[in-house]
Amino acid sequence: MTAELPCESGEATDNTNNQVLINQLQEITGTQDVKILQTALKASHGDVRQAIGFLTGQDPDAEVIAVEPSDSEGSVVGREGQTKVIDLTGNDKDDLQTAIELSLKESQTAQAEEQDLSRALEASVADNKSRVKRKRCEAWGDSSNPIDWIRRDEWPVGLKNVGNTCWFSAVIQSLFHLPDFRRLVLHYCLPQNVLENCKSHSEKRNIAFMQELRCLFALMMGSNRKFVDPSAAVELLKDAFRSNEAQQQDVSEFTHKLLDWLEDAFQLAANGNNPKDKQENPMVQLFYGTFLAERTLDGKTVSNIERFGQYPLQVNGFNNLDECLEGAMVEGEIEALHSDQTIRSGQERWFSKLPPVLTFELSRFEFNQSLGRPEKIHKKLEFPQVIYMDRYLYKNMEKIQDRRAEVKKLKEQVTVLQQKLESYLNYGSGPNKYPLADMLQYVLEFATTKPTSVSPTQDIKVTSPASTTTLSTPTDPVHEQTSPSETENSGPPDSSNSMPTSPPPQRTPIYKPFTQCRPPMDTPPHPAPHKVSEEELCFIKGCLHRWRTEVEQNIQELKDSIDRINHTLENMYTEDSMCQVPYRLHAVLVHEGQASAGHYWAYIFNHRCKLWLKYNDISVTESCWEELERDSYGGVKNASAYCLMYIDDKLPRLIAEDTDMETGQVLEGVDSLPPILRRYVQEDNRWFQQEVEEWEEEQFRKIAQKEPPVTITETQELSFTTVAEESAPSQQNSRSLSSEHAVIAKQQTAQAIAKTADCYEKKGVEAALAEAFHEEYSRLYLLAQEKASPQNDPRLQHVLIYLIQNEAPNRVVERTLLEQFADRNLSYDERSISIMKQARAKLRLIGPEDMDMDKYRKWHEDYSLFRKVFVYLLTGLEQYQNGKVREALTYLVYAYQSNSTLLRNGENRGVEESLIALYRRKCLMELNENAAGLFDSGEDSDVVEGMSIMNDLVIPCMHLMISNDICQEDLDAIEIMRDRWCSYLGTDMDATLQEKLGEFLPRLLDCSAEIIILKEPPKIRPNSPHDLCSRFAAVLESIHGTSPVTVN
Repeated sequence: MTAELPCESGEATDNTNNQVLINQLQEITGTQDVKILQTALKASHGDVRQAIGFLTGQDPDAEVIAVEPSDSEGSVVGREGQTKVIDLTGNDKDDLQTAIELSLKESQTAQAEEQDLSRALEASVADNKSRVKRKRCEAWGDSSNPIDWIRRDEWPVGLKNVGNTCWFSAVIQSLFHLPDFRRLVLHYCLPQNVLENCKSHSEKRNIAFMQELRCLFALMMGSNRKFVDPSAAVELLKDAFRSNEAQQQDVSEFTHKLLDWLEDAFQLAANGNNPKDKQENPMVQLFYGTFLAERTLDGKTVSNIERFGQYPLQVNGFNNLDECLEGAMVEGEIEALHSDQTIRSGQERWFSKLPPVLTFELSRFEFNQSLGRPEKIHKKLEFPQVIYMDRYLYKNMEKIQDRRAEVKKLKEQVTVLQQKLESYLNYGSGPNKYPLADMLQYVLEFATTKPTSVSPTQDIKVTSPASTTTLSTPTDPVHEQTSPSETENSGPPDSSNSMPTSPPPQRTPIYKPFTQCRPPMDTPPHPAPHKVSEEELCFIKGCLHRWRTEVEQNIQELKDSIDRINHTLENMYTEDSMCQVPYRLHAVLVHEGQASAGHYWAYIFNHRCKLWLKYNDISVTESCWEELERDSYGGVKNASAYCLMYIDDKLPRLIAEDTDMETGQVLEGVDSLPPILRRYVQEDNRWFQQEVEEWEEEQFRKIAQKEPPVTITETQELSFTTVAEESAPSQQNSRSLSSEHAVIAKQQTAQAIAKTADCYEKKGVEAALAEAFHEEYSRLYLLAQEKASPQNDPRLQHVLIYLIQNEAPNRVVERTLLEQFADRNLSYDERSISIMKQARAKLRLIGPEDMDMDKYRKWHEDYSLFRKVFVYLLTGLEQYQNGKVREALTYLVYAYQSNSTLLRNGENRGVEESLIALYRRKCLMELNENAAGLFDSGEDSDVVEGMSIMNDLVIPCMHLMISNDICQEDLDAIEIMRDRWCSYLGTDMDATLQEKLGEFLPRLLDCSAEIIILKEPPKIRPNSPHDLCSRFAAVLESIHGTSPVTVN
């Protein structure tokens, strides 16, 4: 919004428009200083948005603190003059010149300060804008890298702003982090007959919104993302508001609408046959209370009970939450503890039933009749972390009414005492009043000044700028006023004991040239009596000292009495009987901006970790009470609390997390979700994991294409075996390897559970788990006795077969099988869920002393590497089948090296070595022959390509083969390849070819020569549950057949 400043000639029009802009800035920013507003408006050239940035871009921590004056500063007595005075009483002309220079310097300094302020404001706007942008949109929120979106350490999930929906995020987050409310939403379910009877548009809309809210809460509970998208739920709310969808929504309006929809939705679930009966509605039980409104009418007391949800409170006229409640609850004659406001009416309100969740709606907006638009109230309002509601309950009405009568009496006493104290501090019968103690001190100082017999009008010499002339004229009385502090050194010794209360000090005037005459040269610095006797002086001093002491004592007694009464008022409701109904602050919804636009966020208390968190759309950060106070109390900037949510501190169920029924441990993430929602979140997490993996693969391919070959010598050589060993354990992500292996066998485990239906019905879940466990173990044990072949390797079907064939410890086998039944993906029905929970409970009973978890993980790392070897082999054969010999060789080389690592621990740990070696030799021989053919052509490009094949693929592979235990077949193949190149020796060839051959042959014949390490093939997924055996059989059939076979 840019305000265009009119260019009319009339000054009145300009002033009117400027005043309108200044009024807007006062409302938006809360700044009341007109000079600062005018400077900001001038620096922004009439751009109101830019001016707002200038005014609100200051450090919020730099607060202005009012400091009480010290004893020496608070009273005229004892205050020393701080202003420098230019002495123009002499005849030196340099003094006149000094005064002129000083006057000009002051004017220039003022102009320079104004210019510096304007430049500083302009310079800060760019930084302020960028800072606000960074604050509102975190870098990782807009990042294209999905790794930046991964949730860390169960940190709370944020909500994406899908277009002016910060209001939605603030309210939903505050409700979601109430575990009792969250449970109600997540476990919401309607009977089928109720769903069939829902015909109206509102009922269908409320049910649809409830389902979307359940899905949103489930994602906020178990998602692996830092933030989730609430678009589906927000879309249903758009038609509920009168304003268009692009406008900022009001938190109060939205919260009322949300609670209405939730109440209607839960009413269908609570009592579909009798919608008028709301006693069983959990939303009513959680958020709604009742109050009794009682008024006196014609001498009769009339009362009625009303229901409330969000309780509205006025902010204007009150300093804290208790004062707001007093003003709202009692509309009769009431005395607020810290307010002089008295409201007269005949009605009182008393809470008869408080809800577990008590929400106060702070009325921060009011309509400005003169401007014809709403304005925000920036007044400071304090609120506590714990508020005691005893003083507002109907059951305490008689006691509280007595207390309020006592408060009224004490307030009247304070008023009388304040009036008496004021008569001492502002004494006099004329228009100007002064502290009485100071006035007595002034008289004492006058009486003790050295008497003078010279008339004040005699012998006054005044020097003009051109000449010096003697005048006889009265002295300006203003210039003769001097504070007692300027003469206190000439007063009596006890003159410093004055009261520290006085009007603000006047600056000592600076006499400027051309506008004022020089002060008299020979007159006394202060007025003095013409004559005073010792007897008179002694009498006056005695009276003044005594009176002044009496006055000071009276003032102190009045102050002490006022402090005692105020202390009594402060503690009027702090006794134990008035602190039996505590409510603890759960969430604070904050609004920053003006009445028609702004930004919302929420501070929510984490009850488990005992700390405050700030929820600002996608950003969730740790906060503190000091930051909350600064942003929520108001009065400093244009941010303030708009809604306060308190919870009953004596109802632990409100904040109690879900726990396992058997073990009592807190359920976190997807474990606490109903089965259908758990599967929904798991599916979303799998999609997200796939998105991350695909992004990583894409980045890996880009890096691999840009990465140049690395040349190393024998002394720097990195053994391929070592690389294989280091890369053997697959990268663990959000799930462990054992969990991934459980997913591979998910269908087999589900079939085992399905066979336990009779046992489950007759003997229970524990017996059903035992039966499924033994049946599955027996089946897998029989499969493990079969001999493995590449076309049919049972180890690929299940990790347990691999463990049994390699004689893994029984503890490893048992835990592995138990984890199969504890897999979250088995939540098909009630029986599978029960068996899953039983298996998890048994897993939790296995302590660190029962099993070496490092060895357990090592077994699963070996199985993962075994599957990786098989996938490398299979992929290499498929590449060989399709004529891509270079790619095939890379996969086969890595398969062989990784397989060698496994076979060191047992012959059943890996794949048949001879099969890999066979096709590795085939690829090597074919590539060697292709390179020789290119060399024979003599074409420069062909020769370069042939040398590249040998240097990048063949020679590194030959080196690896010779470095390891090499079989006779491989040795024979290497000799054949060497002989092929040695045959060129002694033949006639081009000198260039002869030179290349001379450089190449030593590296071929001597493996200690410089080599190039093979790059690792693209990333694969060894734990993907595909039928690898059928693919392997198909590719072998294709290789030995006459035509290629495509395998999906």
